[in-house]
Amino acid sequence: MSDQKIVFLGTGGTIAGTALNALDHTGYTAAQVGVHDLLTALPGLKAGVGTGRYVVEQVAQLDSKDMGFDVWVKLALRVAYFLEQEDVQGIVITHGTDTLEETAYFLQALLGPAKPVVLTCAMRPSDALAPDGPQNLLDALVVASSATGCGVTVVCAGAIYGADDVQKIHPSRLNAFSAVDAGPIGFVEQGRLRLLRDWPHAQVNEMASGGLLVSQLADASWPRVEIVMSYAGADGTVVRALLKAGVQGLVVAATGNGTVHQDLETALVLAMQQGVKVTRATRCAEGRMLPGGNDALPAAPGLTPVKARIALMLGLMRAAPKSR
Repeated sequence: MSDQKIVFLGTGGTIAGTALNALDHTGYTAAQVGVHDLLTALPGLKAGVGTGRYVVEQVAQLDSKDMGFDVWVKLALRVAYFLEQEDVQGIVITHGTDTLEETAYFLQALLGPAKPVVLTCAMRPSDALAPDGPQNLLDALVVASSATGCGVTVVCAGAIYGADDVQKIHPSRLNAFSAVDAGPIGFVEQGRLRLLRDWPHAQVNEMASGGLLVSQLADASWPRVEIVMSYAGADGTVVRALLKAGVQGLVVAATGNGTVHQDLETALVLAMQQGVKVTRATRCAEGRMLPGGNDALPAAPGLTPVKARIALMLGLMRAAPKSR
């Protein structure tokens, strides 16, 4: 429909970064250019800015390594608001690559949107000799404009990834993301979608939101959930220190099929006995854990440690007593 709007929400990142040297792809400063300026610099988007076709908002302006709960709340509230507008077809969010997969999973687990919400990014700053952000923005617009699209996706270097599966796997190349063995949802080729599988739908992990309303986030107290890692020679020292600090949840980045060093596992079991929620996620980049019936620690199959942390936080917030 011609009267349908696309919303662009800016949060900063490399896509909005600038460098002193157009050939410097690593020594730049992120989050220097506003999302409005990014759009008006593109001939394919400039014509729609200010006409009502595109709604443009700067939600935040930061390097995504510094992403925090306050920005997540603000972003989730704006995404939820626009999703409720009948004349909004889809949403594009510009974001840094470092924590992009976490924000994408957070929005998918919380909102499970029926409309397309597309996060896009860049690996080179906006003033690089050959920036990748402009094409990523155009590709994201194609996905957000899809009449059949739904759920939270990530678009980078022409590939479309689901929020549950996407991971940053490379520190510098233009296509820094992968959905590992799940594979991409599809591709954007010459301004057209080529889908390989279905769009992502809300898959509420047993630890995740399951009824948590986005409006509750504004006044919510975010639980402290930390990630510990199992490795050769691991023990329970870090777990004991976190217990003293008042941690409420622990995710262990486990080896292989969710295995945990026996000394670390002992400390984690004691933490559970003290009321701390504990879950396991594998360190392996590909594949899913296959939990067994006699495992000492609960598991989060299919989630990376950082996403398991988000699911556990949302689950703890959902279960928290509501203040009157």
